[in-house]
Amino acid sequence: TNWKKGLLKTSSELFTLTYGALVTQLCKDYENDEDVNKQLDKMGYNIGVRLIEDFLARSNVGRCHDFRETADVIAKVAFKMYLGITPSITNWSPAGDEFSLILENNPLVDFVELPDNHSSLIYSNLLCGVLRGALEMVQMAVEAKFVQDTLKGDGVTEIRMRFIRRIEDNLPAGEE
Repeated sequence: TNWKKGLLKTSSELFTLTYGALVTQLCKDYENDEDVNKQLDKMGYNIGVRLIEDFLARSNVGRCHDFRETADVIAKVAFKMYLGITPSITNWSPAGDEFSLILENNPLVDFVELPDNHSSLIYSNLLCGVLRGALEMVQMAVEAKFVQDTLKGDGVTEIRMRFIRRIEDNLPAGEE
């Protein structure tokens, strides 16, 4: 239905502009881009920790059996559900513990140009934090970082994901 698409586009644009205002404020509050990048990652992490419950409830996705399955769910279900995009999954490491998410179009950067004095700002770093936080809640420690960014003149935006380890549940002795 057309009015639903219009509403979705409006809320997507509102989110993009609100995110832009947040990043702008962080740039004013912190001395350097590295500190802003850390704050965006931290905020994203806290969002991810909470978002995973909503995701699991709405998506009906079961537990992933390996990192490849996790990559598919992230790209084809989570990004689609929350950002309306489906990144491609490429550049698997031989060990199968690293891959890249290629975002042909990153909705967070619509209407954005990085000022020259913020060349080391990782504008969308919130996304890396969200991925880390959400996956940690399902017992997966990962590293997520931007390796290419269209805002910095690259052809695509690329998030590199690396599996670190499974997080064991620390259940009290005697409980299963």
